[in-house]
Parts: sequence; C-alpha cells; structure tokens
Amino acid sequence: MDKSTCTTPLTTAKTGRNPRRLVWAMRLAVPATGALMLATINPPASAVPSFTDQTGQPCQTCHVGGFGPQLTPFGREFKINGFTMRTKANIPLAVAVQGSFVHTNKDQNPAPTFFKPNDNFALDQANLFLAGGIGDHVGGFAMLTYDGVGRQWSWDDLDLRLVNKTQLGSKDLTYGFTLNNEPALADAWNTSPDWSFPYTSSALAPTPGTSALIDGTFAANTLGLNAYAWYDHHLYVEAGAYTTPAAGTLTWLGVDPTSPGDMHGLAPYGRIAYQTDFAGGTGEVGAFALKAAINPGRDRTSGYSDHYSDVGVDASWQKPVGAGNTVALNLIYIHEAGNLQASCALGNIGDGSNVNCAQFTLNEMRGDLSYYWHGKVGVTVGPFVTKGSSNANLYAPTNQPNSNGATVQLDYTPWGAGNSPLGARTNLRVGVQYTAYGKFNGAVTNYDGNGAKASDNNTLRIFSWLAF
Repeated sequence: MDKSTCTTPLTTAKTGRNPRRLVWAMRLAVPATGALMLATINPPASAVPSFTDQTGQPCQTCHVGGFGPQLTPFGREFKINGFTMRTKANIPLAVAVQGSFVHTNKDQNPAPTFFKPNDNFALDQANLFLAGGIGDHVGGFAMLTYDGVGRQWSWDDLDLRLVNKTQLGSKDLTYGFTLNNEPALADAWNTSPDWSFPYTSSALAPTPGTSALIDGTFAANTLGLNAYAWYDHHLYVEAGAYTTPAAGTLTWLGVDPTSPGDMHGLAPYGRIAYQTDFAGGTGEVGAFALKAAINPGRDRTSGYSDHYSDVGVDASWQKPVGAGNTVALNLIYIHEAGNLQASCALGNIGDGSNVNCAQFTLNEMRGDLSYYWHGKVGVTVGPFVTKGSSNANLYAPTNQPNSNGATVQLDYTPWGAGNSPLGARTNLRVGVQYTAYGKFNGAVTNYDGNGAKASDNNTLRIFSWLAF
C-alpha cells in the first residue's frame, strides 16, 4: 500500500489524474486473498510473520490491534534497533496476500484499466518478504510485490540496517545506518507520511490529484543512506540524503524511471522526534523535512529543475485502556513550497514563455483516532484536509488543489495474539472502510468541468489481508 503534487506536469491530459499519486496508491495496496470480498493495505514490512517467528512474540506485541502497520512502543524499539531482537533461529521469509471489493458512489469515467467502472473485486497485491536480523548488528527487510491492479511485478519497500548500542553518560544510545528506498520509510511512528492512516488503500479507489512530494512520490524510485540515533529511549534523530537510481536499474526493478523524474543532485532528509510517558500513555512530538530538485521525466534540456521544500510536524499518543484495549491518536501537518521551473520551461505547464508559471504552496493536515477492543476489534476515524495556493496552470479547471473528507474503518483481527489454528506465523485482518469527500480537486461540485461532484468519489471498500 503504497500518497505529490499534481502541481506538476505529471497530471495526465486524458484522465486528469496524477501518475505519481496513482503509483503511490498502487503501492499502498498490499496483498490479497482470492475468493473473499477483499481490499488493499500499506505493506507493513515490520509486521511480517518472519519477525513474529524470530522474536517469539505475537503480532499484538509490536502492533496496535494485533496487525500492522501501527506500532506499539515495543514495536518501535524493535524497528529502531535494526530488527535484530531474536529468541531463536528462523527462516526469514514470509508471504502476504490481499484483495478487495471496491464500490464508488458513482461509476468512474473512464473505468480503471482492466476493470469495470464500479463494483470491482481485485487481487490487489501479493508480497514476498525477506525480513529478519543477522546477529546483533544487521537486520532489515526487502519486499518483492505483484500488483494485481497494474498487473506487474516490482521491488517494493527496502530498509536494511546496521546498528550498534552503547552508553552516552549513563543513558542508553542506539545508533546506526539505514539504506532504504523512500524518505520517511525508516520512521518508527505512524505519523510519518509513509506509515500514516489509512493503512489500507486501493488503486481502484479515486483519490485527490494533489499531495505533497514527501507523501509517497518517491516510493521505490529513490535510494538513500541515513544515519540515526535513539537516545535514552526518548530522543530520535535521523539525517541523510536520497538520489535516483539509473533509468535502466529502475526499469529492471519494475518501476517507471520517468515518474516523477530524476533528482538533480542529492535530496537531503531530516527527522527528529521526542517520545515520553504522557497522560497514562506514550506520547510523541516531532518534525521532519525534505528538500528536492527534480528533472521532470528525466529531461534536463531546459537548464532548470523543479524545486520542492517539504516541512512537517507530527504528534502521537497511545494508551492502554483496561485489559487488552488501546486508544491511539496520530496527527500530521505538512507544508510544501515549490517552483516548477523546468516543467514551465519545457512547456509541460503553461506555454513555455514563463519559467515561473508554477510557483505554489500546499498544506496537508491529517489525523486519526482509533480504539481497539481486546486487540481484535478496531474502529478508526481519520479526517484529512489539503489546501493550497491558486494556480490556473496547475489545477484546471477549478484553479484550486483543495480537498477534504474523512475515512472510517472497522476491522477485525482474530489471531493477533498468535492463536491461529494454522500456527503462530499466520495472521488475518478483515475490515470495512468508507471514505467520504466534502471537496475534491478544488470544488464541491463540477470539479472536473463536466458536472462531477466530490461525493461521487465516496468509496466503500471491504478488505481482507492474510499473512503467513
């Protein structure tokens, strides 16, 4: 499951959709089980059964509700410490499959490729994981994905770590490096753009065309090396930079090398977070930033590049309530500023006469509040708002990128305690999700110039996710 501004020339003339956004939505859709009515989910690699086997802990020890990707404080420690905790030797392989039934309030026009305009069943994704730790200092995961909606194989999330532990003064210090293929992928909080709610998603569901660059645009098409430190189990700091692999390499890996393009130089990324006990639970506040220059479509002939600066703040809180119940709150705000000079000069936006035809600002706000009863039955409510500056070159016909709405999810995880009749490595989540839009791509009504309403995109999804 895999979320860029259609402020770029990446919006297609035929569909009005942002390919970067579609790539993200497809990546968000995780594996599927065949004969049930099913849907998609972000592939939480830290939830794969090989980690359960390695640690001897059931899924609910690391994950709120007994299924990924929302991490508990214990799960965060496991990830930050390089996935190296183990109680026994194991085979570091796992498989996950997921599928969905998707219904939209109105038939989609045009219909998704390979599918009907509405009421579609799909094998969304199948994933093969290589995930585990080697000794006390090396661990991580790598994922190979079959996208059942796009009908192709590709590499997916990658997070390889080298870690060590020491004392700084009288306090514990974990430090190390992560080699990964998306900014924020290494993050251990579910406020980060890569791991935030909704954790399940479907490439068959319509989504707004505008989101921040850090919100999934670089999924699987970059490679970065970051250093990080975790001091006294409270303060987390991470810094590094990302670049774009060669076009031939990405093509071989099953990724479109032209979307969004290649980076001009390195894109620096930084993250800071502070976690502590708060109000009977565990609270966190943090910030992150990414700065990138991109040659759109890998075209360097204009002499310019498109520039993006993303800055975000976040907060989270988890609290046990009674026996086996949990309340969790996540909040995230992202501000993006950009100037798409290369796209303007190339005539991808505007007529090529003004290299500053696409300056913009964008603000994203999301939150989610969830309650899990006995680690099995969960309900989550997640409102979202996107607002930005007006620009006729970027957001025709409304001239606005604004969208808002809310997602509600009800899910059931029967075997999160490791009590599956098929063995401790097998886990299952089934659920229902409904997304309602108040505004879509800049308007409540007629957002496409053909009379379409925001509510036409309201989506019901019934999903199932099996991991073993």
